[in-house]
Amino acid sequence: MRALVHRIFGLSALALADPLAGTATGAARAQPNIVVILADDLGYGDMQAYNRERGKIPTPHMDRLAAEGMRFTDGHSSSGCCSPSRYTLLTGRYHWRTRLQSGIVGLWEKPLIAPDRLTIGRLAQQQGYRTACIGKWHLGSDWPITPEQRGHFAGLGGRAGGGGTVATIATDAQRATWRTVFAQRIPGGPSERGFDEYFGTDVPNWPPYCFIEHDRTVGIPSELLPAEKLVKNQASLQGPALPGWKLEDVLPALADRAVRFIGEQAAAKRSFLLYLPLTSPHTPLAVNAGWRGRSGLASDYADLVMETDAAVGRVLAALMTAGVADQTLVLFTSDNGCASYIGVPPLEAQGHFPSGPLRDYKASVYEGGHRVPFVVRWPGVVKAGTVNRQLVGQVDLMATLAEIFGVTLPADAGEDSFSFLSLLQGADRAIRSHAVNTACAGSPSLREGAWKLILAPDKDGATPVQLYNLDDDLGETRNLAAAQPERVQSMRARFETIITQGRSTPGPVQRNDVPVVRYPRVAGSKG
Repeated sequence: MRALVHRIFGLSALALADPLAGTATGAARAQPNIVVILADDLGYGDMQAYNRERGKIPTPHMDRLAAEGMRFTDGHSSSGCCSPSRYTLLTGRYHWRTRLQSGIVGLWEKPLIAPDRLTIGRLAQQQGYRTACIGKWHLGSDWPITPEQRGHFAGLGGRAGGGGTVATIATDAQRATWRTVFAQRIPGGPSERGFDEYFGTDVPNWPPYCFIEHDRTVGIPSELLPAEKLVKNQASLQGPALPGWKLEDVLPALADRAVRFIGEQAAAKRSFLLYLPLTSPHTPLAVNAGWRGRSGLASDYADLVMETDAAVGRVLAALMTAGVADQTLVLFTSDNGCASYIGVPPLEAQGHFPSGPLRDYKASVYEGGHRVPFVVRWPGVVKAGTVNRQLVGQVDLMATLAEIFGVTLPADAGEDSFSFLSLLQGADRAIRSHAVNTACAGSPSLREGAWKLILAPDKDGATPVQLYNLDDDLGETRNLAAAQPERVQSMRARFETIITQGRSTPGPVQRNDVPVVRYPRVAGSKG
C-alpha cells in the first residue's frame, strides 16, 4: 500500500492552509486507472443533478456518476471558451501565461503546448500508464503546410452565418495540395504531448473534415465540405473534407474507440489514462436519428445533450464490462458553459435553464461561462452521493494525479495546480484560497474565498471593476466594488503577485511565456 500524503499547495505569501493526510484503501486504488471525460459546451444547468428544478433534459448517466461519486458545486474551467480551458486542464498551468491570452487556437495554428511542457498524459506515462487522447484536440499542431500552400487552406468561400458565397467544388490545384499535405505526418499534436494513442477530430466543426489517428489523417480529404453542412449550427468553416463525410458519425466513433481502448488495456492488465474530450454538445448539432426529438424540447441542442449522455453511459458500461470500474477514477466535467447561440431563449421558455442559477453563458467571465459540472467517481475512496462545495478547478487535476501517483512535480510544471485528493478522501477544508478564471476575450476574474473580483467595468460603467460575494449573490447581480475599495485593492495586489511570480503554488519564480496583459485595459496599452 502506498501512503498518500496530502500537501496543501498555496502561494506562500498569499495562501495559508494546514497539511492533511490520507491513505488509499489498497494498492489498486492507490494507483487507479484514470478516465477524464470533457464535455464540450455543456452548461452547469444542463446536467440534471445540478439543476433539479429548472433542468428539463434527462441526463441519467451523468447523474449516475454523481450518485456514485462526488459532485463539486464550485468547480471551474480556466476560461469561458475551449482551447484555453483544455491547455489548463492538461498542464496544470493557467492559459494566460502563454500566447493565448484571449480567444482560441486558430485554424491550422501552431501547438499551444510547448514540447517540453509536462501534461497529465506525460505524467501518467512516467508511471508506466498507457495513455490515450480520444476526441477533440483544438490545441494546435505543426501542420505541414508551407507558406506557398496556405492559399489552398484558407479563404475557401466563407463561414457559417458569415454571408458571401460558399464554394462547393474543389479545384484541381487545391486537391493536389491537399494530397501532398495530408499524406504527411502531422507533428506537434497529442502523440507528442504525452499520449501513446490519439484518435479524433482536431475540431469537429472546422477542417480537415476527417478523423486523425496518431499523427496522420484517416484518408486524404479531397473535397470541399458541402455548403448545406455550413448552416443551422452544423459546421462553421469551409475546408477540405473526405467525400461523404458525416458530422453525425463523429460522436459515436469516439465512443466506439474509447470502449475499445478500455477493453484492450483491461485485457492486457495495463494501468491506463484515457483523456476523452468529447465533441458535444458543441456544434455541429449533428444529432443522430435515434436521438432526434428525444428531449421533447424541439431543440437539436437538447437532443444532443441526451446523445452525449448516452456516450458517457457507454464508457461507464465499458469499465464495468472490462471489470475495472472499481479500480478507475472517473472525472466528468465541461470545458466551459453552454453557448447561448444554440437557442437558449426557447429552452428557457420551456423551463430549461442551461446555466442554472448562474449569470451568462459560454465566453463570459461571469459564473455561467466557467463554473461547470465537476464530478469524480472513485470507488473505495470517494463516498457515493457526496456533494462538495469547496473551490476547485480543472487546473488542479495535475497536482491531484501527482499526489495519487506519489510523485513531486518539477518546479516548472503544474505551477497553478492544487491537489484536491484530500477532498476526494472526505476532508472539507479549502485546498486553494484563490483562483483565476477569464472570459474568452481575456478579461480575468480573481476568486478569493466567496469574493470574486472582475477586472472589467460593469455594464453601466459605474465602476472600472466589479466585486461580488458569491455566498450571498451567486447570480452576480450586486456589484460591491464601490462599497469595498480596500478589498478591491487587496485582491488586485494578489492577482499582480500571481502574475509576476509565474505561479500560484509554492516554489521558485517561473517565467510567463509572454508579457501578461493587465486589465482593465487602457486604450493604446500593450499590456
